[in-house]
Amino acid sequence: QVQLVESGGGLVQAGGSLRLSCAAAGRTFGMYKMAWFRQAPGKERELVARIMLAGDSAVHADSVKGRFTIARDNAKNTVYLEMKSLKPDGPAVYLCAAAVTGGYYKYWGPGAQVTVSS
Repeated sequence: QVQLVESGGGLVQAGGSLRLSCAAAGRTFGMYKMAWFRQAPGKERELVARIMLAGDSAVHADSVKGRFTIARDNAKNTVYLEMKSLKPDGPAVYLCAAAVTGGYYKYWGPGAQVTVSS
């Protein structure tokens, strides 16, 4: 089991940058693949990026490719989402999630609010 808490959200202008962090409690962080999702009001939750156990393999959604970067530091039990060139999409909640390899994303953080203004 792992507990997740996101931080780093806030209000930013379009074109700006923000870095989200997700801290995991537990000694088995390195056993989980990690992901960032986002959910905007009235829209379905979408996968933004995911990263495998050792951090050597990552996938980003087409909508954020080239602008967002997922990374992890297993020594710090933390996964990051570096966001650049943010678009004025309005508010969204960014959630980090953890899954064992081959499993579904079972563990979720409470989310961090990100609002990009025009």
